[in-house]
Amino acid sequence: MSDAHTIEAAIRRVLAARDGTTCCPSEVARALDSEGWRSLMTPVRAVARELEQRGELQILQRGRVVDGARARGPIRLRLPP
Repeated sequence: MSDAHTIEAAIRRVLAARDGTTCCPSEVARALDSEGWRSLMTPVRAVARELEQRGELQILQRGRVVDGARARGPIRLRLPP
């Protein structure tokens, strides 16, 4: 399993490649492990929430910024403008 630093680096790498657009946490998980990505979804979402709390990431649902701690269901990630 990937540690938080590895996941954080992957989130930043995937978002940098997206050039200002959003990404799905599953894209990050797949970048870390193309076959076992499903088991990484919870850790990826947890690291995303940590980055959000530090003001380094935004979590969106239906195109709107939401509180990651309360988000249920599909989310998207993006760097703050």
